[in-house]
Amino acid sequence: MNTIDLKDRVAIITGGARGIGYAAAQRMLASGASVSLWDIDAARLEEAAAELGASGQGGGRVSTQTVELTDEASVTAATDGTLAAHGKIDILVNNAGITGGNARLWDLETEVWRRVIEVNLIGPFITCKAVVPHLIANGYGRIVNVASIAGKEGNPTASHYSASKAGLIGLTKSLGKELADTGVLVNCITPAAARTDIFAQMEQRHIDFMLSRIPMGRFLEVDEAAAMIGWLASEDCSFSTGAVFDISGGRAVY
Repeated sequence: MNTIDLKDRVAIITGGARGIGYAAAQRMLASGASVSLWDIDAARLEEAAAELGASGQGGGRVSTQTVELTDEASVTAATDGTLAAHGKIDILVNNAGITGGNARLWDLETEVWRRVIEVNLIGPFITCKAVVPHLIANGYGRIVNVASIAGKEGNPTASHYSASKAGLIGLTKSLGKELADTGVLVNCITPAAARTDIFAQMEQRHIDFMLSRIPMGRFLEVDEAAAMIGWLASEDCSFSTGAVFDISGGRAVY
C-alpha cells in the first residue's frame, strides 16, 4: 500500500458500513485519519466499528451515525454528532447508493425510480448542504463523490441508477466551480462494478452485461476504489476540482 498522509484529518463516509465505503474507511484510518461512518443500517454500523477497532486501525478514531440521507433533519443531526465526536470535518465521501433493481424504464415502478434518485442524488445534495459550510469555515476540505460508469454511458435496464449517477457527476462539476477559491475541492470517481452487497439488488444478466463491458475482464476491487478516494481526499490532490476520475478497467471512452 502506498502511503497517503491524512494525519489529523476527519472524514465522513456515507454508506461506510460495507463495500467501497468500508474499504475507504480502512484506507483512511491506515493513513492517519479519523472517520465517521454514516449508514442507515445501525446493526451493521456497530459491527463495522467493532471490526475496525479489533483490527487495530480504529484506535478510538471511529465514530458512527445512523442516518437517513434523504431526510434533512437526520443529516443535520449526523453532522452535529460528527462534530461532537471529532471536533471538525475535513473530508466528505458521498458513497452511499442503491440500484433499485433492474427493469426497462416503462416497467419500473415510479416510486422505485424516485427512491433511487432520492438516495443517489438528493442524498449527496443534502449532505453537501450540511457539511460544506464547515469546510468553508476551515478554509480546507475535500469532497469525493462516488458516481459510476453508468452515469457516463447509461446502462440498459438501469435508467434510474444511470440517471442518478449522471446527476451526481453534474453536481460535482457545479459544486467544484462554486468552491474553487475556498480551499475546498470536489471531485468524483466513476467506477465500474465491484462485487459488493449491491449485487444482490441486480439481476444476474445485468451483472453479466457489466462484466462483458470491462476490457480488463474482471470487476473492480473495493481496495482499488479506496486508494483513489484516499488520494482525492488528500492534500496531494491540489489542482483538480469538478473533475471525473475513471476507474472502470478500460471501459470508459472519456
